[in-house]
Amino acid sequence: MIKIFLCCAAGMSTSMVVNKMRQAAQHEGIEAEINAYSISAFETEVKRNDVCLVAPQVKYRYQEFSKRCQEENVACGQIDMMHYGIMKGKEILQQAINLKG
Repeated sequence: MIKIFLCCAAGMSTSMVVNKMRQAAQHEGIEAEINAYSISAFETEVKRNDVCLVAPQVKYRYQEFSKRCQEENVACGQIDMMHYGIMKGKEILQQAINLKG
């Protein structure tokens, strides 16, 4: 089971990406818990997950989030803007899995 959270501004478009990722996980037979949270929930959620993916609209916070994730032994990455824009759930899910190792 991999626990992934997407960190975004408000959660509207990111929730659609989460749904695409969940569909991809189900299709591939991957046990995954995937959620989206606003940047204000980052500190609460970082400890509860294996991977944090930072959405393009909040990439300016990536360095800060990445450092905090490292302290909690949580993998962290930035979602590719193109994948995010066209909601490539399978590719974003694979990115999270690759980050987790």
